[in-house]
Amino acid sequence: MTTESLLTKPGSKVRVAPSVLAGIGAFAAVGVYVLVSSVELGLWTSLGPGPGLFPFAMGAVLAAMSVLWLSQELRRPSETAEGVDRGLVIAVVLSLTILAALMDLLGFQLSMFLFLLYHLKLRGRRTWVSSLITALAGSVGAYYAFYYGLNVSLPVSAFPVLNTIGL
Repeated sequence: MTTESLLTKPGSKVRVAPSVLAGIGAFAAVGVYVLVSSVELGLWTSLGPGPGLFPFAMGAVLAAMSVLWLSQELRRPSETAEGVDRGLVIAVVLSLTILAALMDLLGFQLSMFLFLLYHLKLRGRRTWVSSLITALAGSVGAYYAFYYGLNVSLPVSAFPVLNTIGL
């Protein structure tokens, strides 16, 4: 069975849109790259888990999710097959880029709060109360989970005023 026959039914439309296939391929490629790179870091040491164990697990999850996504796309009826919402993809990639750029300037909590608020209120069209509570819980909760639970330092604000209030 060829790849062409997997992706189309005889006499029907394309079952999986090329843009979806590109997304699946990109996720699979990143997953495989992380898997290979993490093995070089070492999965296990004499003291326990090595620095590559967590990235290896995440790469395996990403690669497995790519396979699962492809199988879901292949099982979906061809009438519902459609491409990726480019506006959504652009908004997510652009907002992640802005988040990465602002992280060292504003600190993790404030920049993550703004990122979540944007996606919840403007992209997800939730109410203001729901968006504010979820963004606050998500940004502060993630910060405390990483800082106190996992002992991972996250960026703090470059502005002394924001540092004095704990951001």
